[in-house]
Amino acid sequence: MKTIVVNESGSRLDKFLSENTEFSRTMIAKLIDNGFLKVNGNLLKASYKVKENDVIEVLDGFKEENNIVPVKMDLNIVYEDDDIMVINKPSGLIVHPGSGNKNNTLVNGLLDYTNNLSDLNGEERPGIVHRLDKDTSGLMLVAKSNKAHQILSEDFGRHAVRREYYALIKGVFPHNTAIIDAPIGRDEKNRKKMAVTAKNSKNAVTHLTVLKRYKDYTLVKLVLETGRTHQIRVHLSYIGYPVVNDPLYGNKNATSFGQFLHSKTITFIHPITKKEMHFECDLPQEFQEFIDKLEENKGKEE
Repeated sequence: MKTIVVNESGSRLDKFLSENTEFSRTMIAKLIDNGFLKVNGNLLKASYKVKENDVIEVLDGFKEENNIVPVKMDLNIVYEDDDIMVINKPSGLIVHPGSGNKNNTLVNGLLDYTNNLSDLNGEERPGIVHRLDKDTSGLMLVAKSNKAHQILSEDFGRHAVRREYYALIKGVFPHNTAIIDAPIGRDEKNRKKMAVTAKNSKNAVTHLTVLKRYKDYTLVKLVLETGRTHQIRVHLSYIGYPVVNDPLYGNKNATSFGQFLHSKTITFIHPITKKEMHFECDLPQEFQEFIDKLEENKGKEE
């Protein structure tokens, strides 16, 4: 059973859950309709307005027909064995199905590629231990066995998995290193966004290292000490150096490629063999071509 204690008042029950849990609106409706969701021990409608300190219980045992369709996809598999996979996810690919997208996600591609995926994260997220934003590219782990999934989840929880991100940010960052320590919570004005806020937030820490400076841009390396939703994008926008081409936290006229943010390296202890594993991958083509142009202009200026 999953228990959630409400930390705000006034939102509809379904709206609150969709914004504060991993459940989609569709799944929430099914849980309510089938009697698997209670508030303070009572079965209530989706329109119920939650109150602070309400206790929401999601009961175990709900099963729904899995209607996720396997889709042939050109997966970039960096590493694979019987228990795990390391995938280089392209920008523009959503990790798992959600409202409005059931057939064009990484999960659809994984289901076409193999029948051996962990099921600890539910039928809509087979193999998914963690995720990247739709327009964030790069390395991510997939669990094929439940044992591997459980151990990797614990490793992520205690920050034992190290990921380094590369981002191109707008502006010339003046310091060589920085630590951004600012709490992140839901943006009160735009519920699709996160924001640095003291209200209903969680601590968030991002470590930044400058790799190269250009005329109007800076290439940086980022390491997360915490793993909040949109953390890097929120923190960089907050300090005035948003990720280039970020449609949500930076440039409203961004191209369809999305933010220049890439999960460059990942280092972890293999959940079964206990060997240290390290992988890295190149920047995606559009990101690299933009850097190449900056390098070319930099050479002309010099």
